[in-house]
Amino acid sequence: MTGRQETIAAQVVRWQAEHGRNHLPWQNTRDAYRVWLSEIMLQQTQVATVLDYYPRFLEQFPDVHRLAAAPQNEVLALWSGLGYYSRARNLHRCAQIVVQAHGGQFPRTVPELAALPGIGRSTAGAIAAFCFGVRAPILDANVRRVLTRVLGFGADLAEAKNERALWLSAEALLPHDDLPVAMPRYTQGLMDLGATICLPRNPACMLCPLQQVCVAQRDGNPQGYPVRTRKLKRSAQAWWLLLQRDGDGRLWLERRPPAGIWAGLYCPPVYADRDALEAAISASGAPGTDLPAFIHVLTHRDLHLHPVLVRGAAAPAHCAESSQAGWYTPQQWQTMGLPAPVRKLLGSL
Repeated sequence: MTGRQETIAAQVVRWQAEHGRNHLPWQNTRDAYRVWLSEIMLQQTQVATVLDYYPRFLEQFPDVHRLAAAPQNEVLALWSGLGYYSRARNLHRCAQIVVQAHGGQFPRTVPELAALPGIGRSTAGAIAAFCFGVRAPILDANVRRVLTRVLGFGADLAEAKNERALWLSAEALLPHDDLPVAMPRYTQGLMDLGATICLPRNPACMLCPLQQVCVAQRDGNPQGYPVRTRKLKRSAQAWWLLLQRDGDGRLWLERRPPAGIWAGLYCPPVYADRDALEAAISASGAPGTDLPAFIHVLTHRDLHLHPVLVRGAAAPAHCAESSQAGWYTPQQWQTMGLPAPVRKLLGSL
């Protein structure tokens, strides 16, 4: 190991102890269940948002056995509003596998952890480092930005070979000594630097403990890192939502398919256009009332949602009542897995 690498590891560990985030509810624990839960929630979600969901989730599912035994819809209902609902489905399935295949104990190695649903290499590394002191790198978006800037790693990360090279560089920088203490500190320190100092825009380089060894700071070009040329293009899609209520105020809801947008969640029937919606309600003879349209922004797609309210006791023409579809009261909506915009829409009825 070079002196420069020793300096990076030691300075990150020291800085994290003195200036990093040390009082988040999922810190200062080696409980793999709690660490895993926080890491999944923090994927593509701000800390401030997770701080609200994390304690409520633990209150309802205090351990992996309780989570594994819960119905999926109960998990989705509690997750509602966090977005990226595949995380919740994978969370539930992962808990079941940990209980069934591992006796309720999370594996201690990165390969075993990464083989579980919803846990990629970076999340597996975080769990292994935080809980077991394993010498394992992570490369979430924040850490990737920190390391490419510090190392001056300008290769295009859209190419798999360059991504692999960055993983090797990240592994080379890891601490070697006192791993039970150093690895959690170092891993958390990189996360903290990316979240509070080494920001995508206007990084606070003068406050960074690595400014003296940072290539991007030396060259005055932190904005040039990381390099990724291939970007997904945004798209737009229109959905027409049929809000059909019967005489008792119940709403017809059906469960979305197991793949795609809002997979596995309950939702009013969705149609590609107004004509298709009109055809579905023609049998009831009840006129539809247009509610204000609105846009729901997904990662790479804008959903233009057009809700139409209809009064009628007959199920929509394409539907048949089953365990996956039916009439639900407002009280029942509260305990169901609903997409956040749908939950807000129903609350306004």
